Amino acid sequence: MSTFTIFLFLIVVVAFLLIVVIMVQNPKGGGLSSSFGGGGSQQIGGVKKTTDFLDKSTWTLSGLMLVLILLSNVAINRGTGTLESKALDSDTTAQPLQNTTVPTPATTTPAAPTEGAAE
Repeated sequence: MSTFTIFLFLIVVVAFLLIVVIMVQNPKGGGLSSSFGGGGSQQIGGVKKTTDFLDKSTWTLSGLMLVLILLSNVAINRGTGTLESKALDSDTTAQPLQNTTVPTPATTTPAAPTEGAAE
């Protein structure tokens, strides 16, 4: 198993966790914290902490995703090919094109239309 495959697996896992954390949140501030019955400024049982945890975990997972993607770029198997241009290779000698004549089709002039021809 290559290093890139490991990074790819970790990226998929982090992406799944990030989707779950985002889906648990409510865009209007409800989400998981509102399901515990907390209202307004009366936060009972650490519901405010739940919102803070979801917010921090979203940022942490997104930062981790960014780092994993950047590190996976380093781990990509680039193969054993060379990066040099074959056009600039000194081993191949350029052979000039031979002067060949291309036969042209015989030009014929179209026949003049005859007057009074039936259509």
